Amino acid sequence: MGLGCMGMSFGYGSVEEQQSITTIHKALDLGVTLLDTADIYGPETNEQLLGRALVGRRDEVQLATKFGARSLEDPDRAPDGRPEYVLRAVDRSLLRLGMDHIDLYYQHRVDPQVPIEETVGAMAQLVSSGKVRFLGLSEASAETIRRAHAVHPLSAVQSEYSLWTRDMEVEVIPTLRDLGIGFVAYSPLGRGFLTGRFTSPDDLTEDDWRRSNPRFQGENFTRNRELVNRVRAIAEEKGVTAAQLALAWVLSRGEDVVPIPGTTKPHRVEENLAALALCLTDDDLRRLDEAAPRGTTAGDRYPAAMMSLLNG
Repeated sequence: MGLGCMGMSFGYGSVEEQQSITTIHKALDLGVTLLDTADIYGPETNEQLLGRALVGRRDEVQLATKFGARSLEDPDRAPDGRPEYVLRAVDRSLLRLGMDHIDLYYQHRVDPQVPIEETVGAMAQLVSSGKVRFLGLSEASAETIRRAHAVHPLSAVQSEYSLWTRDMEVEVIPTLRDLGIGFVAYSPLGRGFLTGRFTSPDDLTEDDWRRSNPRFQGENFTRNRELVNRVRAIAEEKGVTAAQLALAWVLSRGEDVVPIPGTTKPHRVEENLAALALCLTDDDLRRLDEAAPRGTTAGDRYPAAMMSLLNG
């Protein structure tokens, strides 16, 4: 299990930096070795935060970051997979991180205006130069993954995956297994919804991005609460939290599936990691499939403009 760091600088309201650093250090102390960030988080400030947090501890982690959800040079260009942009973006990420290499470098969103072969070709140059160790894509289609992998081997593909986002099971995960590529599951707790802590949209602060997320709005929120209540009931029977059960379900999908739940609180890191010890029976898995079957979550997982950039 890794740690998603986006919420420490972006999307979910303001967080005091020292608290974020304490959370990162707690994760490292408990054995977490994969940290995930991106240049767009902040923008830019999340990479800087990780750079400060990892002073003296760089060798303990595999550091993953991303480029190209949008151009940080030209805000009107989103996404940006131009080879010349790739080569500039990595240098800027390294500078912000204060590091000489990135362990896992993702294209954050596939650029429909640039053939994936050209983008990954540029990324492969970063491996040859030693700036990057391994390559990945985020929210890419099965076809794009195959084309990219033919240019340079991909080590991981990252997409949203949880009990309420299961569309990756149809084509993407089978493709990854066919090619021997790992799968990194972001938002394995449904952006916090699957923890059961939200009782209404008003629980979100005014500056929380989730207020614009269709799944957190109106009738969708009410219907999704019903899904969470079903999961929560199973969790209570097992004497665990809903979050732990939701994470254990993702972990049960296979050893090639690595969830990266995000949090800004050290005690939540400890709670999440306890899911590693939770063994789900065949009956547990059957009941969870019944509680959250694929395709039943109400609402899209992003607003329309952002949805258009998925499965690229």
